[in-house]
Amino acid sequence: SGFSIPPTFKTGYQYSGMGYTTVIEAAMPPLVARHTHEEFMDLPQIDKAAMPLFGNSWMVLEYLKNGDLSMCAAYVAWLLRVTKGFAIKIVNPGGTEAWGWGKNVHGLDDEVPYFGITPREIVTGLTKVNEMLGLPHSVHVHPNNLGHPGNWETTIDTMDCVKDIKAKPKFGDRDTVYYNTHLQFHSYGGTSWKDCVSKGVETADYVNKHKHVMIDVGQVTLDETTTMTADGPMEYDLHMTNGLKWANCDVELETGSGVVPFIYSPKGPVYSLQWAIGLDIFLYTNPEKLILTTDHPNAGPFIRYPRVIAWLLSKEYRDDWIQNRVHKWAAEKSHITETDREYSMYDIAQITRANSSKVLGLSGDRGHLGVGAKADISIYDIDPEEKSGKKIEKAFLEAAYVLKDGDVVVKNGNVVKEVYGDTIFVNAEINESLEAELLKDLNMKFKKLYSVNMENYPVQDAYANSWMPINIDATEIQ
Repeated sequence: SGFSIPPTFKTGYQYSGMGYTTVIEAAMPPLVARHTHEEFMDLPQIDKAAMPLFGNSWMVLEYLKNGDLSMCAAYVAWLLRVTKGFAIKIVNPGGTEAWGWGKNVHGLDDEVPYFGITPREIVTGLTKVNEMLGLPHSVHVHPNNLGHPGNWETTIDTMDCVKDIKAKPKFGDRDTVYYNTHLQFHSYGGTSWKDCVSKGVETADYVNKHKHVMIDVGQVTLDETTTMTADGPMEYDLHMTNGLKWANCDVELETGSGVVPFIYSPKGPVYSLQWAIGLDIFLYTNPEKLILTTDHPNAGPFIRYPRVIAWLLSKEYRDDWIQNRVHKWAAEKSHITETDREYSMYDIAQITRANSSKVLGLSGDRGHLGVGAKADISIYDIDPEEKSGKKIEKAFLEAAYVLKDGDVVVKNGNVVKEVYGDTIFVNAEINESLEAELLKDLNMKFKKLYSVNMENYPVQDAYANSWMPINIDATEIQ
């Protein structure tokens, strides 16, 4: 729909109108990367990048099962280069591959059918590979058991399994090795929806105490939206829950996906609890450790960022929702009424700009106003002490001015100049002999298993308005 999934042009205009100038697509099936870049070419106003999916790739599973981290690193580098991708995305590691057989994995040590490898080995292996290559961003992980009561233990176990791996970026200055996306969906206690409770404080406590982790929240906005994810079995579960239409797709050797419309009613007890869990995470996590997201469009459309900001800046506005708009489970099964905390404007700048640029490895030229930064600047017409939720929402929905590369592109929320940004990707160079060994193996796999020829797989240079390559030298890997 135009609300939860706006077309490409509207997407660019809306992000720009709110003051955002760089946006990341966090799940790109490698086989259809060309289509992603076709949409990027139509997406005005913003710089963008895409994260290819690796956590259910047959090649990754095979190399990691065999303990061949060098070949896995070579494959990751090659795939990032040929798909013009940016980072390693892991979704339901091993579970989406299992879904191809009508199955799933439910814990870190469940074995992936027919591959003899576990989610723990996938996550730790790809994290090691990420640091071997020295990529700008850490692994970007959607853990197992998304959306299931009791999943908070799996979430913390997954974070914990990579705590001893050291960050070694060759570009940027991140100091984390693990990024847990949409933590709200992974912070559920209990054994069923009847006894489900928020574990947002517990997951926040782990994040606060461990330097290797960064998170985004995935705040439920209580809207009608569309869910779409590479977690195929989870989408089937949603379909069985709400009875709405369900689309399911297998992407050959690489991943799978699903799409289900979803209605987060503010009067629904579970949906209100999900809303509160996200706010628990916001209110109990150090603002230096998290990023504002709605897992667009899964927990809600990105156009609701201003409303989330209003909930954080104004306890009065938050309390109005708790008392008058949402189900009583929001207060009874979470901790949001136990704190008076309100974010500052500085905190908002951190969770919408500074933190994301640092963890992505892009803080050299964006996310700050220092020397060497791009002149991508957003100006909002609001009193920093304002507590009216409606006024806060309006101010952050319609930026007073937005500059892109020094040019004014937005005034009062309206686009006044159309521009097209860069597509950012990682160009990782690996050892020639290692790449030759990899290509020999891939040639065989393409001939036997893929529906396309290997020569037709790469994304050509024509598929961007302008490229911004990040060059990484990983030739030391043998």
